[in-house]
This record gives sequence, structure tokens and C-alpha cells, in this order.
Amino acid sequence: MHTVKHNYTSIPEALRCTGSVDSREVRFSRAMMFAIEEINNSTELLPGVRLGYRIHDSCASVPVAVQAAFQLTNGVQPAFDTGETCSQSGTVTAVVGESGSTPSISTSRIIGPFDIPQVSHYATCACLSDKQQYPTFFRTIPSDRFQALALAKLVKHFGWTWIGAVRSDSDYGNNGMAAFLHAARKEGICVEYSESFYRTHPRSRFQRVADVIRGSTAMVVVAFVSSGDIRLLLEELGRRPSPPRQWVGSEAWVTDPNLLRFSFCAGTIGVGIPQSVIPGLREFLLDLSPAKVAGSQVLTEFWESAFNCRLGRSTDGAEETVCDGTEDMQKLQSPYTDTSQLRITNMVYKAVYAIAHAMHNVMCPERNSAPQCDRFTKIEPTQVLGQLKRVNFSRNGYQVSFDANGDPLALYELVNWQRSESGSTEIVTVGYYDASLPAGQEFQTNRNLTWAQGGTQVPVSVCSESCPPGTRKVLQKGKPVCCYDCIPCPEGEISNTTDSPDCLPCPEEFWPNADRDLCLPKPIEFLSFHEALGIILATFSVGGACLAVVTATVFFRHRASAIVRANNSELSFLLLFSLALCFLCSLTFIGSPSDWSCMLRHTAFGITFVLCISCVLGKTIVVLMAFRATLPGSNVMKWFGPPQQRMTVASFTFIQALICTLWLVLNPPFPIKNLTTYKERIILECALGSAIGFWAVLGYIGLLAVLCFALAVLARKLPDNFNEAKLITFSMLIFCAVWIMFMPAYVSSPGKFTVAVEIFAMLASSFALILCIFAQKCFIILFRPEKNTKKHLMSKNPSD
Repeated sequence: MHTVKHNYTSIPEALRCTGSVDSREVRFSRAMMFAIEEINNSTELLPGVRLGYRIHDSCASVPVAVQAAFQLTNGVQPAFDTGETCSQSGTVTAVVGESGSTPSISTSRIIGPFDIPQVSHYATCACLSDKQQYPTFFRTIPSDRFQALALAKLVKHFGWTWIGAVRSDSDYGNNGMAAFLHAARKEGICVEYSESFYRTHPRSRFQRVADVIRGSTAMVVVAFVSSGDIRLLLEELGRRPSPPRQWVGSEAWVTDPNLLRFSFCAGTIGVGIPQSVIPGLREFLLDLSPAKVAGSQVLTEFWESAFNCRLGRSTDGAEETVCDGTEDMQKLQSPYTDTSQLRITNMVYKAVYAIAHAMHNVMCPERNSAPQCDRFTKIEPTQVLGQLKRVNFSRNGYQVSFDANGDPLALYELVNWQRSESGSTEIVTVGYYDASLPAGQEFQTNRNLTWAQGGTQVPVSVCSESCPPGTRKVLQKGKPVCCYDCIPCPEGEISNTTDSPDCLPCPEEFWPNADRDLCLPKPIEFLSFHEALGIILATFSVGGACLAVVTATVFFRHRASAIVRANNSELSFLLLFSLALCFLCSLTFIGSPSDWSCMLRHTAFGITFVLCISCVLGKTIVVLMAFRATLPGSNVMKWFGPPQQRMTVASFTFIQALICTLWLVLNPPFPIKNLTTYKERIILECALGSAIGFWAVLGYIGLLAVLCFALAVLARKLPDNFNEAKLITFSMLIFCAVWIMFMPAYVSSPGKFTVAVEIFAMLASSFALILCIFAQKCFIILFRPEKNTKKHLMSKNPSD
């Protein structure tokens, strides 16, 4: 646009456009003319009514657009078409345009108070959906709100969470980027930088933005810019090589064929308005001649620019040529003649038809099932405005309707800049985005994509690599949420998803695997018959029982011998029987605990050991009584004969049985899963139930053992050949020592080793008794029979 300086002393010059004409915008205006001609020739839509039009060139400038809006409202404007087909009278009933959001906003604010509807084909700013500010605005292109959401979902779809953003410093760019950033934050996308620029800014601004892009760590750049703005930025980037970048573009530039010359942008993806086919349009566009363009200043400028000649005027410079009529539109390569991807052009086409349908509904009420149009009806813009809100029709397979905000249904193509076999870059449709589909199904791709530098693998653009399962994200201080460190889950917790913000504790009976991404059942541990320790203890247990049986067999076969008779054979057999039970009792401590095994193991242990100690105590008392019975005048043996011995053993054992019965009745032992000793495994063990009961059983055994040991000490000086007091003393010493050491070992041993310690104490004390008391006797019986005589036993000289 030509800038005018005012001196406030004379009438200022009229605003005028400068520079070359935009051939793409010329195609848009010609598409409107084509649609109007179709409507004027139609027998179904507005039959008998001919539409007229005016075309204004805003130069993408707000002041020029405002001037044109005022001209439309007051009617002060020379006719573009001066033919006989146009009456050149009447008020404007609707406006098609503008291509830019900012000029559209200005235009709508001017014509809106007059209730003149405006249907834009290319103004996408979401702000224009505000019916409080722009009540007469409609558009056939989706709002940037949908485009921003589509771009955010597109970025998220390919796993890009660390991006750069550039935008036009205009209503289109600022509002569109704001909507995109809002949607991106909801998708968990972080923005490293966000830069704005405009085509009128100095080159230093473009250099700064280009340097930011070159120096960033984000691989992906989302550009919400107009075509003219992005062209200047790409030119600046092309002046100096920069790292490869994956561009994601808005529809304003990503479908512009004029930008395909920037080869370093190959692989660009973005959303665009769907391609369309408008029958007859190409022929209409090419149907231009010097005679037809002479009546239009815009078409004249286009012709002269396209063929580089002057039309119908002499030239002063030798370098300029005059158009001679040989120019061929069929051979012209220009965005004007490129109808291979009609996108925005179709939006113009639909805008004209939407207005025509609204006028049809006003002028052509149906009578007798056939529309009858009154061409003399005066149409008010308010009537057209009301009908525009209700239009719903299909043209060339494309649906046209508006929602309450004046927006159409959001449908985009997913486009990709791909290199062809010839080496050129072309725009390829690779999928679709339909906002009406359910969440997660909006994108549908039907072709392979190529990426930056022609790559076939989706580029990675993240601030931090994804945290694998088994770790959690910890945000880096002072950085966006997409920048984080991956910290392994603490002990006992897992994360089974990628980029998990937290680790979750496993259930009580589960424990994480080595990768900490799965909770597995904790291994259950108990002293088993199948493990080495259990097999060893069971072997010694059975071996000890067998030893007791063998010893009893030896004593039984030699029951008439002096050594057996002298050692109280009845108590000896009962002692061997109790020792066999003590050995076998340890087997109940091996294996998986159950209700019955927990009650059996402790009660059997308590009763059998009391029976054993009672027998040893009886033998000790018998030795003492027997020695005193040899003294003159002593009849003590009659007070401790066999009946009294049996009664003593039975009484001591009954007391223990009573303690065990009370224990089992009041608070018996029961199986539990010990989850505290080891975090990573479960210990199956028997809870004591009543600790008092358990220690009462052990205390009673200890009391009898101490009593037996004390009596054996008293009898230790008796002749060795006459009694076994020293053997009993030694055996009880070992017995007491084992169980005294058992106490701290039992308390401190973890898990199944607690049971192993208890079994070891039982076996050790049992072996001490059987070996100390019976080993020497069996040796004499089997290998030294000459000493197995009454004479030898009564001898006071053991060395014989």
C-alpha cells in the first residue's frame, strides 16, 4: 500500500495499492464471478433473478479494507462491471471476504451495525466467532480454534512434546497461536520459544527469529503465520544453513505452492482446507483476453504482470514491450491458473452460494411445490442475515451450513511436503482430520509421510527422553514440565507406564520385579523338607529316633544282664521311648505351618521333653535312694520303689500337659504370614498365640532340668561303677547349656532360621542325653561283656 503523508493543508491523496498483484487473490475474485454466473444461469436457484457484484482490492491492508467497507455501505463506488446486465443500482445485501482476519475484523465492525452479512472465505481468527462483537460475520472456512486444536493433536499424535512456535504478529497469528498454546498445554506439550513477526518489521527482527530457530533444541517448529510472513522468514533462514527442522504449518501457508521453492522445508506437515473440484472453473479462468481484461484495473494489472508487457499503452522505455494479443493463457504457469488443488477457492465458491441460498429463501417462497421468485422484491440485508443462519445445502458434494457462531463444520486435510521423483517438492494429501469424530479418532492417515530431510522415521523432539516403566519423572528445577529426570522407583514401589509421575506401592503380599515395573507375588518361605537345611535336620531327627530304637533293642535283648538291671530298666525304656518322641517331634517343625501343625509342634515338644527330663530325674533320684539304701538300717527304697517312680514321672508330665492344654484353649499357636522380617518375601511361621504359654512350657522344662542337674551334682561322688550320676550330670550340663544358648539365638534368628534353631536345640539336647547316658552302657554290653557282671559293678576298683 502506498503511504501518504498529510500536511493538513490540502486534501490527502486517495489510498492506493503498490507492488505486484497477487495472482492467487485474483483467482479468488474470478471464482466469485464464476459462481455468480452459474447462479444467474440456474433455473433452480434464484430463477429469473440476476445477481450483481462489486469487487474491491484491499491490498491486505486494514486502511484500504476500511475505505472499501465505507464505500459498500454508502454506495459511492464505480461499478466494476459496466455491462448491460448490471443495473448498477440497489444496496449491498452481503459481502464476500476478506482474505485476512485483521481486515475482516475491521470490515465487520463497520458493516455490522447496518446488519449487512459478511461471509469470509479465508478469515480464520477464532475471535470472529464472538457473536457479541461480530453478529453479522459468517465464514466457510473453519475457525482457528479448530485448527489450533487439530495442530495440537497432530503434534501430540507424533509424540512431540518439545517444540518451538512462530506466529504472525497479527490477529490471525496472535489469536491462533494463543488457541494452539492453550490446546498444547492440555496435551502435555511444552514450548521452548514463541516468536512473532510481521512482514512490515525490519530485517533485524527476522534475523533474530531465525537465530532463535537455529539455536534451539526443539526439532519441531509450529508456524501459525500467513503466507506472506513465512516467505520472508524462510528467505532469512535460507541465507545461512541451519540444523534440520520439522515444520508444522497452519493452513494459511502450508498449502501455498509458491513456498515449495524452499527445499529445506521438505517434510513439512500441516492441516489444510480439503481439495475440491469445481467443474468448469478452469475454463472460466483461462477465458481471458486483452479485450475482456481492459474494463478492470485489477485484471489489467494481472495481465501485464503475468505476461510482462504493457496493455494498450505506449511505453517510454525500450525495455518494456506492448501486449500484442499473442499472449496465451493456456501456457501461463501461475497460481492463477493452478487448479490442481482448489482449497480456498472452493471456500469462495461456497460463500457465494450460501448468500445466494439465503436470498433465494427470501425472494422465492414455495408455492404449489415450486419456487416462485419475485425479482421486484426489495431485499433488506437483515432478511439475508436471518436466512444465512439457516442455510443447509450441498454443492458439488460439499456440505454448507453454519453453527450458532457462524462457523462451518471443521474438516481438514493432513498435507505433507514430499519430494517427487523429479526432485521437486509437491503438496501431498496424506490423511484427514474430522472434528466431528469421537476423541482419539479424529486423525486418519492413508499414505506414508516423509519428514525433515526426506527421512522416513518420525523425528524426535523432546526435552527429556521418556522415562521407562520402573522410573518416575522428577521435574528439573526452573524448567518446563517436559524437562525432567528419570528416578528409579523406591524399594517396594513400581511404575508400569511410560513417563509415570509417581510410583505406586505394591500390595502387601507382592514385591516389585528387578525392573520395578511389575508387582509379583512374594516368594513364600518356610523350612521345607525339600531344601538342604530341612533335609539335614530331618535326617538327624530320624537318625536320632532310630538310635533310640536300636538302644532300646539292645537293652531289651540284654534285659537280664547286670548293667541293664542295675540302671532301672523300666525308667531306661521309658526314657528311650521319650527320646525317640523328642527326635520325631522335631519333624513337626518342618514343612508349611498349618493350624494343626502349629498346635502340635509346641505341645508335643513340651510334653515329650518333660517326659524325658522326668525319666532322667527319676533315674537320678533312684541312684541317690539306692546309695542310701546300702547304709545300715536304711529302708528308704520302700518309699521310692517302682510305683513311686511311675507316679513321679506321670505327675511331672501331667503338669506340663495341663499347661499345654490351658495354652491351647485360651490362646493357641496359629500360622501367620510374616511380612515384616523381610520386605521381599513372606515367612510362613507359627505365631505363639500366648507368649506366656510358650515361656511357661519352656520354663517348666528348664525348672525340671535344673532340679535334675542339681541332684546329679549331689550324686557325682558316688562310685562310677555303682551309679551313672556323673553321666547324668554331664548330659544335663550339656542340655542346660544348649537351651540357655537357645534363648538369644531364637529371638535373634530371622524367618525360617528361628525354626531351625529350635530344631537344633531339640536335637542337640536329645543327642546329649542319649549319648551321655546310654553310649557307655551299650559299649560295655556289646563290646566288653566281661564287665557286664554284678561283681564288676560292685567292685570299688574300676581299673580291673
